[in-house]
Amino acid sequence: MLSQEFLSVSLNLELNSINPINEDERHGKARDLFWPWCGANVSVLAISYGAFFLGFGINFIQATIAAFVGTILSFLLVGISSLAGKRSNAPTMILSRSIFGIKGNIVPGLLSYFVFVGWETVLVAVSTLATGTILGRLGHIPENLALAMGFGISLLLTVLGGVLGFHVVMKLQKWISIITLVATLVFISLTVNEIKWDVLSSSKPGSASAMIGAIIFGMTGIGLGWVNSAADYSRYLPRSTRSGGVVGWTVFGASVAPIIMVIYGAALAGSSTQLAQSVASDPVGALTTLLPTWFLFIFAIVAILGLIGGAILDLYSSGLTLVSLGVPIKRHFAASIDALIMVFGTVYIVWFSRDFLIPFQGFLITVGVPLAAWSAIFVADVLFSRGYDELALYDRNSHYGSVNWISIIVLAVASIVGFGFVTNTFASWLSWQGYFMDLIGGKEGSWAGANIGVLLALIIGFIGRVVTLNLQKK
Repeated sequence: MLSQEFLSVSLNLELNSINPINEDERHGKARDLFWPWCGANVSVLAISYGAFFLGFGINFIQATIAAFVGTILSFLLVGISSLAGKRSNAPTMILSRSIFGIKGNIVPGLLSYFVFVGWETVLVAVSTLATGTILGRLGHIPENLALAMGFGISLLLTVLGGVLGFHVVMKLQKWISIITLVATLVFISLTVNEIKWDVLSSSKPGSASAMIGAIIFGMTGIGLGWVNSAADYSRYLPRSTRSGGVVGWTVFGASVAPIIMVIYGAALAGSSTQLAQSVASDPVGALTTLLPTWFLFIFAIVAILGLIGGAILDLYSSGLTLVSLGVPIKRHFAASIDALIMVFGTVYIVWFSRDFLIPFQGFLITVGVPLAAWSAIFVADVLFSRGYDELALYDRNSHYGSVNWISIIVLAVASIVGFGFVTNTFASWLSWQGYFMDLIGGKEGSWAGANIGVLLALIIGFIGRVVTLNLQKK
């Protein structure tokens, strides 16, 4: 039987879970945060996002602005949330107990868990399907073999990082970032002649509502979903690490790749109506039509690595979140359970019901509305609270209490308002959303696709937490 020492040294298995990280284990510098966040957001899928931005009815210049604003704003929230990990030594969903109470935190904890497990399944499934599409163009690789190859590589890397833990995650994300960034530059060099600058410059700008919709899409589709895991990767940094560096390196690492790739994708899609339409149905596969055959196998590897970079962080944080909910198992066992769920989900999506993928994404986006509200509450707490009593976070009888009903009410109000001002067309059973849209023109009006409910949920959550903190101080 292997000893803990052998496991921790030879296999780099992280033995820490949701427990406070000992001060002598906290090493590194703020710039180390560049790699995990870059690796999680360097996916070639971001190139296809450029077409999605244009789909709001805006032009290339507006898409460029929306890419900058939406990406940076959303990752600024992630950067601020990372300060919580640096200031304390606990993962994100443990720190959230200080806001909602030890038991009350089960509500945002479950939301977070569903999102983590759901998106890691979607990312692995999309990676597998993309591999099948790309290698299928080579002609001599059977579809099921291509799918199996993509699934095998995706599963191995995701489980390797998510189960073994923090140190393996950091190493994997560094190599994923480097390989994918280099390959993306090659992709750009091979396709840059497809851009028609005269067509881009002559396109007409869209409305204000379309522009706001694109910015909100950038926030929700690129960065906002990472707030609930931010402290998981900064809790190993020394407390003395400069706060500006923590925020800066997180925002820079997470933003640089998607901004460049979204803008470039918008330039490609804006130059070709056919490509823009193809991306809507096959986001990754559509890009292969621009590439020479010799680059397709490399592109398949890049597609896998880019998507798996996000899945690795999701699986690692989902394991921490499951333990934070009170499940009495070790972190790596929790991550293994999540990996098993991911395997069954991916197999079902890829080999049995591909039609399930779109409505499932709609469900995850639906859960993302209250998660956006929680994100704003958590960010406000980081900015304006007095810090954390770390030992009390693990004590049901501590001053944090069992359930903080005021915080639960703020979360509920922000979510109710948010759902009322978003539309979700991914499945018919999600059409109940948007029940307040008649106030701004209805579900078919100019604001229908803007999904300003996400922005309202953020604003209400933030203000609600600030007011609550001020009342507690009096």
